[in-house]
Amino acid sequence: MNYDQLRHLADSWGLVAMGVMFVTFVGWTFRKGSAQRLDEAANMIFKDGCDDKAR
Repeated sequence: MNYDQLRHLADSWGLVAMGVMFVTFVGWTFRKGSAQRLDEAANMIFKDGCDDKAR
């Protein structure tokens, strides 16, 4: 397989693969039931932890 064939493969199927991955990631983020986990992850840095003893 030479460079031109590889480039053609990346231009056609690479674009399709990246499009499918993008739609999958966006769909995974907005799936039913993920709001609670995303809210917990977003607010995790504001919760008090056991790090007070280390200060």
